[in-house]
Amino acid sequence: MTHTPVLSIILAAGKGTRMCSKLPKPMHRLAHRSILGHVLATVRKAGHKKIAVVIGPDMDHLAEEAHSHAANCIICVQANRLGTANAVLSAQNVLAEHTGDVFVLFADTPLLRPETLINASAMLNKGANLVVMGFETNNPKGYGRLVIDSQGNLAAIREHSEATLQEQTIRICNSGVMAFRCSNFIAMLNQIDNNNIKQEYYLTDIVEVAHRHKLSCSVLLCDEEELLGINDRVQLAVAESKFQNQARNAAMYSGATLIDPSTVWFAYDTTLGQDVIVEPNVFFGPGVNIADGTHIRANCYIEGTIIGSGSCIGPYARLRPGAKLGTDVNIGNFVEVKNTIIGDNVKANHLSYLGDGTIGSGANIGAGTIFCNYDGFNKHSTVIGEKSFIGSNTSLVAPIQIGSGAIIGSGSVITRSVPDNALAIERNRQVHKKIWANKFRTLISRKR
Repeated sequence: MTHTPVLSIILAAGKGTRMCSKLPKPMHRLAHRSILGHVLATVRKAGHKKIAVVIGPDMDHLAEEAHSHAANCIICVQANRLGTANAVLSAQNVLAEHTGDVFVLFADTPLLRPETLINASAMLNKGANLVVMGFETNNPKGYGRLVIDSQGNLAAIREHSEATLQEQTIRICNSGVMAFRCSNFIAMLNQIDNNNIKQEYYLTDIVEVAHRHKLSCSVLLCDEEELLGINDRVQLAVAESKFQNQARNAAMYSGATLIDPSTVWFAYDTTLGQDVIVEPNVFFGPGVNIADGTHIRANCYIEGTIIGSGSCIGPYARLRPGAKLGTDVNIGNFVEVKNTIIGDNVKANHLSYLGDGTIGSGANIGAGTIFCNYDGFNKHSTVIGEKSFIGSNTSLVAPIQIGSGAIIGSGSVITRSVPDNALAIERNRQVHKKIWANKFRTLISRKR
């Protein structure tokens, strides 16, 4: 990692019209994080302490999104969308106060790795004044081309529409991501003109400006997949697929077993321990941390949850934000857990809702148990003591506390707290009316 102070300027002012959305393109989500959030996470992991995000007018919600991922980032507004060089100059006040390296990135490249930015910094440290990240592709149509001279240095960048027929045969393409080490960066930006078909100020023209200043320009070749830009929802789906494949492979190489990897979907921050087994059709939302030796059975949805080692979840379980499970916990089919702390060795094997509560270690939760946590206005807590037994089809009306070792009879609606080691039963008296059923059937047959 470079010791030179680094400023990252992230260009996010584009309207993203090809997304056909009221939402700005950088706010669309990939693996449960905004595209912009991925880029901001990358520059922070690369050690860039100073970040400026260039947005368009009336994009306050995009500014809020940026601050949610990098609280100290500086928001700059590009008043008129006159090209990428003009966008960078929108951060002129930030640049004027900065003396170190400058990176320019785009808010639509979520798969860019921090290691790539670190490698670019290393090239600057070795003497390059300008580093352009590029990739080689068999289908370069539409991309700007990197024109490399006989010495291996970058001679120019040509937009596809401006390239000659010979230059269009070049397969090394421009990603748009650049790194600069030059003391007169603002002056160089101001030397870029708009003498082109679109009459825009292209940042790519800074290569020719750099050559006029006798500055060295280099290319850092990267994988095409890493530099994938997102312009529409089809490309967003492609990026999602690539992210998921990377996440699946990383989980398996780290010691987890995915029985059918293509059916397991990760969030950007999913963490699986060693010897975790994940069956097909499992979806992880944000904030999931699963300890070693846990078995996630098929068709589960898990988000905002911590699961202790040796636990078994599902099939068809839903764990919602705030669920925190201890070791060797069993959560079975059609059990929903929300904002509940569950102790070690607890069993809730089927058909229950456990919301806003605490369950002590060793407790057994019978089928059909419901934490009645909401009174129409406020949520209330249910506390179940250690080694207690909750019979099937029990409703616990919160706020309520069930003592340690207590037993709740099946079919009860419990509205008052239960002492330790007590038996609580709440049922109406069962009544039998002799031969009533025969009389009822006779009456019905007569009416027919």
